[in-house]
Amino acid sequence: MKEFKRLTPYREALNLLLKDLTEISEFEEVPLDDALGRVLAEDIVSPIDSPPFNRSAVDGYALRAEDTFPAREYNPVELKVIDEITAGEESGAKVESGTAVKLMTGSKIPEGANAVLMQEMAEREGNVIKVLRPIAPGQNVAFAGEDVKKGEVILRRGHVLRPQDLALLKSVGFRRVKVKRKPRVGIIITGSELIEEFNEEALKSGKILESNSIMLKGLVKQYFGEPLLYGVVPDDEDPIREAIERAKMENDLVLVTGGSAFGDRDFAHRFVRLLFHGTTIKPGRPIGYGEGVFIMSGYPVAVFAQFHLYVKHALTKLVGAKNYGARVRAKLTDRVPSQLGRYEFVKVWYENGVARPIKKKGSGIISSLVESNGYIEIPEDSEGYLEGEEVWVTLY
Repeated sequence: MKEFKRLTPYREALNLLLKDLTEISEFEEVPLDDALGRVLAEDIVSPIDSPPFNRSAVDGYALRAEDTFPAREYNPVELKVIDEITAGEESGAKVESGTAVKLMTGSKIPEGANAVLMQEMAEREGNVIKVLRPIAPGQNVAFAGEDVKKGEVILRRGHVLRPQDLALLKSVGFRRVKVKRKPRVGIIITGSELIEEFNEEALKSGKILESNSIMLKGLVKQYFGEPLLYGVVPDDEDPIREAIERAKMENDLVLVTGGSAFGDRDFAHRFVRLLFHGTTIKPGRPIGYGEGVFIMSGYPVAVFAQFHLYVKHALTKLVGAKNYGARVRAKLTDRVPSQLGRYEFVKVWYENGVARPIKKKGSGIISSLVESNGYIEIPEDSEGYLEGEEVWVTLY
């Protein structure tokens, strides 16, 4: 078997990949209910102030704060209640010196009032309240535009929409939003040994149940894409070439698993003009890329690492996402050794500021992925990390 003449350093390969890709310009308009996780295609400007008027932050009495300045528990100030309103109503009364309006949380502050007295700070007898202590102008008032001002840019192009973002958009009147088109990602699984349905006899005779497709479909969806599966293709030159050519025409990116090394039946890399083939990453060293096509390993753990180290960055570039991917600092529970010249993808379980490296090794051990919720990266110039050392963990 031939070997790689040169392994491209990870960062160099990633830069070549990202330089080769162009952000998608197409967008679509979707309802807010369908916008979670989508990437904004334009800056969002608020058409209104939010709140649109001065409103009460508590249940109580709208009044002139100056009237309360002399108030003491031993010498309360008496004010006449001239109106009572609930949330969603507007008082027609004007608050003048010596008067107050009873209202609820969220109610519009009536004309003349500049503060709200919490109802538990007053004693009421009929239409008169006794104010027991002074309050300041503006106290318990949510002012118009306090949350968002009209004309303010509230979300930027490239922002990945979260539940709280959707709440903000709805609060200022949006019902639909323009988002980037999802990149189409073709998935081709190669391998004559693979079967798609459980068959005990086939498994006994050397076949393997295929699992990369469902994992890649999920990862593509998680990172902004729309997967299109082309099924399992046997290790034959013509079917692999035809599948790659078709997928290239129909998708923005193509992921091909298997055939990335130099075995006699490794054909996939022969049908793409590759910018790089073979990098310093471990696991997943044989990855290749060119013409929008990733030639990936066949082993699931290697495929998972290749996706996170390369493919997810490609998808992020295509949609122009600006705020995606959580990284946290954590202390290692164990030493993690590495070999100089390798860029290692190390699975960990992160919890409460601590990262526990997953002991299970091997590119075919899918359970090691299940037992992890993030990973650390060890660059080529490092021999690893010590127990107790603080590292960056990227969460899945």
